[in-house]
Amino acid sequence: MTDAADDLLPPSVDPKRKALGIRRVSARNEGSTRSVMMVRDHVVITDEKESNTGPTPLEMTLSSLCGCEGVIINRCAEAMKFDYSAVDIEADGEVDQRGSRGVQGVRPYFNWVKMRIRIHTNETDDRLDRLRRNVEYRCPVMNLFTSADVKLDVTWEKVAPC
Repeated sequence: MTDAADDLLPPSVDPKRKALGIRRVSARNEGSTRSVMMVRDHVVITDEKESNTGPTPLEMTLSSLCGCEGVIINRCAEAMKFDYSAVDIEADGEVDQRGSRGVQGVRPYFNWVKMRIRIHTNETDDRLDRLRRNVEYRCPVMNLFTSADVKLDVTWEKVAPC
């Protein structure tokens, strides 16, 4: 049995040299539930379900989790020479809306998130498990959820390549 730390991929950057980056988003809200953000050259809109001009901010948070997993899966797969043709990711999260409406003692963010990751590959189960461990170690958004004490239930499934 290998030590979990021994199973981690080596860093893809010099670990002794900081690689700091700044991410910038600007937003405008005109007295409604709708906000329009600029992210580099991209317009992103969030809104609530009632007016429905964009996903809710919490839906965007789940979208960020899915997108981040996709990026980190790709980076780890490249480092491992792990062959896959696609990955399908779904995420559901439970939130008690009382929290964002001011009820004390009720957290205003997710209680739990369930993710289903379906990766299209013929790789072995052992290699898939190593990929999973490395993705979970490296994914910034997943680690934010973990640090916020959101219960994560992540299921990885291997399916035939497309």
